[in-house]
Amino acid sequence: MAMAASAKLNTLSSSQWIAHNSFSPRRGSSSRRVSLPIRASSYQHELVQTAKSIASPGRGILAIDESNATCGKRLASIGLDNTEVNRQAYRQLLLTTPGLGEYISGAILFEETLYQSTTDGKQFVDCLCDQNIVPGIKVDKGLVPLPGSNNESWCQGLDGLASRSAEYYKQGARFAKWRTVVSIPCGPSALAVKEAAWGLARYAAISQDNGLVPIVEPEILLDGDHPIERTLEVAEKVWSEVFFYLAENNVLFEGILLKPSMVTPGAEHKEKASPETIAKYTLTMLRRRVPPAVPGIMFLSGGQSEVEATLNLNAMNQSPNPWHVSFSYARALQNTVLKTWQGHPENVEAAQKSLLVRAKANSLAQLGRYSAEGESEEAKKGMFVKGYTY
Repeated sequence: MAMAASAKLNTLSSSQWIAHNSFSPRRGSSSRRVSLPIRASSYQHELVQTAKSIASPGRGILAIDESNATCGKRLASIGLDNTEVNRQAYRQLLLTTPGLGEYISGAILFEETLYQSTTDGKQFVDCLCDQNIVPGIKVDKGLVPLPGSNNESWCQGLDGLASRSAEYYKQGARFAKWRTVVSIPCGPSALAVKEAAWGLARYAAISQDNGLVPIVEPEILLDGDHPIERTLEVAEKVWSEVFFYLAENNVLFEGILLKPSMVTPGAEHKEKASPETIAKYTLTMLRRRVPPAVPGIMFLSGGQSEVEATLNLNAMNQSPNPWHVSFSYARALQNTVLKTWQGHPENVEAAQKSLLVRAKANSLAQLGRYSAEGESEEAKKGMFVKGYTY
């Protein structure tokens, strides 16, 4: 039933969906009119404007919302200890890069970063706002085993989310991120898909009620040796369920952003797909499942190399789309930056320049104008890690 209902949603905006599902009783009927409100809060206009600002031409999202543990893994790769001072130094390097706002419209922060300042005492939130970059915040509490499933996970963090979101808004955050995952080698089970979709929908509704544009992210992991057709099949099923429950929770589609995985073969599949093939399958999924009311599709890179992620995004922007098709990359923007920096103050300027190179490349890809000419060998190295955890 959920799948059938969601198919109808694909052609409707959120406001149209609400009108479609309301009714007026006949005169003399004792039934009362049922009208499902969509985000009847004071934030509705602001949510739409924030989403549009992030989904602006030639710009995308810098994801630096790694937990302290994951950030520690990144720092360890260049021989640095996982201390708050080192995490602050790295995030300061990223967020104070001159000219970053030309290519980056939003930055997803971890809670620690949202409340941190530069060594000169300027809050990171203010550094972003000065460059017209919208501050965002990771609000989920991570993945835990899902009882009754096929060795799958569910995302926790709904408890206390409303109060936390209100505090994040006060601190300057204007959008939120919640990441859950679906594993193709594990099925995925109907239970895992439903849990992912329902959790995302509840988070999205709570975020909008507190002034935060929710990024909806059910990541379909690259793990596996399945062909691209199987990924498409699973992606369609997942997004169908997600939009059904978003509508059930009266989420304003014009005030959300999506962060989907690109439709690719499993990382261990024997045949590698071209950017044109990935674009074809990914756009097929989007056109079948995502209402045009959604303003922005901000893809995750999911372990692709920096160049792969950019080439695939560029291929998707070779034809008109009803959405802003862009990026929300973490490793695919930071890998070369980190290796250039190496934790040395004298390398900060060079590292910031490498960040601008990657940001500009993806800006061009968002506009459909990217060429991989002149890319370094480092940028071409894949970053897929089997069973990767954040």
